[in-house]
Amino acid sequence: MSWNFFINSVLLGFGLAMDAFSVSIANGLHDPQMKTQRMCLIAGTFGFFQFLMPMIGWGCVRFLAEAFTAFQPFIPWIALLLLSYIGAKMILEALHGEAMDASGEIAQPLTCRQLVIQGIATSIDALSTGFAIADYHWAMALAASLIIAAVTFAVCMIGVRIGKRFGMMLARRASVLGGVILILIGIEILLSHLL
Repeated sequence: MSWNFFINSVLLGFGLAMDAFSVSIANGLHDPQMKTQRMCLIAGTFGFFQFLMPMIGWGCVRFLAEAFTAFQPFIPWIALLLLSYIGAKMILEALHGEAMDASGEIAQPLTCRQLVIQGIATSIDALSTGFAIADYHWAMALAASLIIAAVTFAVCMIGVRIGKRFGMMLARRASVLGGVILILIGIEILLSHLL
């Protein structure tokens, strides 16, 4: 592996991590009391899916190119639906007072199911990265995907910390803002693929 390969993988990781970074900020806004272990779980989930999707894309290009090409137009729509669902749920909980209990602490932390949906939604477009790394040997594709995952983990940890800081200041409005951010990310993913 060369420095060029490493730098390209890191840059690819940053590019792919931006949606997950924004969702991490929204998660931090939603739960400003979040503990470090939970932050690592969120960043780790996004990193895992950013690792998994390029590998699946690589495999599809290598073995199932025709089927993958037929599925690709639906990717942005799936991301929009998943992120809109989670975002709308966050907004409704905040507006109906379910986001905070009487002491002002977050009563409805992010569930594992919601986190997996976010991980899939923010990384599903990374399937197409399989085209970019299709000519790599499996070990190089694995290394590139691991680098992408590590970059995503670091970027998402920063995102959650930013969200937590602003979430403390914004209180209940933070959950509404976080939900709006998720819906906007879904729309952005769709529009970037349509235009």
